[in-house]
Amino acid sequence: MDLSDTPQEAEFRARLREWLAKVLPSLPVAPSPDDWPGRRAYDLGWQRTLYDAGYGEVHWGADPAVRMIFLEETEKAGAPYVGANFVGLLHAGPTVAAEGTDEQRARWLPPVLRGEEVWCQGFSEPDAGSDLAALRTRARRDGDHYVVSGSKIWTSHAEVADWCELLVRTDPDAPKHRGITWLAMPMDAPGITVRPLRTLAGSNEFAEVFLDEVRVPVANRVGEENDGWRVTMVTLSFERGTAFVGEVVACRRVLGELALAARENGRWDDPVLRRRLGRLNAEFRALWRLTQWNVSEASEGVPGVGGSVFKLRYSHARQELYEAAAEVLGAAEGGAALDLEQPWVLDRLSSLSYTIAAGTSQIQHGIVAERVLGLPKGR
Repeated sequence: MDLSDTPQEAEFRARLREWLAKVLPSLPVAPSPDDWPGRRAYDLGWQRTLYDAGYGEVHWGADPAVRMIFLEETEKAGAPYVGANFVGLLHAGPTVAAEGTDEQRARWLPPVLRGEEVWCQGFSEPDAGSDLAALRTRARRDGDHYVVSGSKIWTSHAEVADWCELLVRTDPDAPKHRGITWLAMPMDAPGITVRPLRTLAGSNEFAEVFLDEVRVPVANRVGEENDGWRVTMVTLSFERGTAFVGEVVACRRVLGELALAARENGRWDDPVLRRRLGRLNAEFRALWRLTQWNVSEASEGVPGVGGSVFKLRYSHARQELYEAAAEVLGAAEGGAALDLEQPWVLDRLSSLSYTIAAGTSQIQHGIVAERVLGLPKGR
């Protein structure tokens, strides 16, 4: 498979690079990581800048190769990350684009692209663990509304979100994968309580969300009632298959920085560390090619099960990368590997969650075994 740029793609890449070089120096200073209202305003402002320049629709509706080029070049240039807009741009929005009605696409997609609305993800629940389909949040039909009660946990950006991609159980008597519905819930609806959670790294981009008789219009259902598990697989395909593209580029950049730091502090003389960095370099180059292949093979723009292969390996490779960073920093004066003010230390802490987020490694192993290798389901 030829993964090199076509002439049209090369032209897009060059034009984007030129635009980034012109606009990035004029951006304001980013707010503190703990200032989520400020981060929301900053992240949405960047999205509006992209939209006004004609780059707003690269996350859906564009050729997959163009989307890959956009994510690669913006990361290389040090452009702001999607941040608070992560859920809307990288998986809720693409899900609505793929599964929503014309009316739903017209209502929800333009505000995300214009940097006007933020989405959060209401999937995980306290009692479900890694078994997402074991969710217990209930939604009963009452005329033109669903009445929702239950709770969610690890709800990304709930404290600054306008909408939530929400999984609910609409048929408690159906097999657990068949009684689920995907809803778009307005976060200002009565009955919603948001309680921020603080992570190991000290940030609070996650929250618990408690739902007490929240009324959600039936018109906000994406897909058919009780068909939410299939729609969820579309969402997770985007989350696992393309949402981490920019992060792979960032990891390759960090790897180069680690090699430079090791040369400066003497750790480069350690042959074990050099081999480790060399192997990681090959690993991330392979992951980048795998991502390109996954995108090029996507059916109607939706990544396939290859996303689980990528997610499984990337999660562990990212952890290994920041363990290598600890080796490099550990040789510096004062034990820098434990100093939160040093580069890469917070990233090392956050990397611990990657084998859980977007589906645990155990779940990914099962998907690869059954859907890629064709092995029988476990009993």
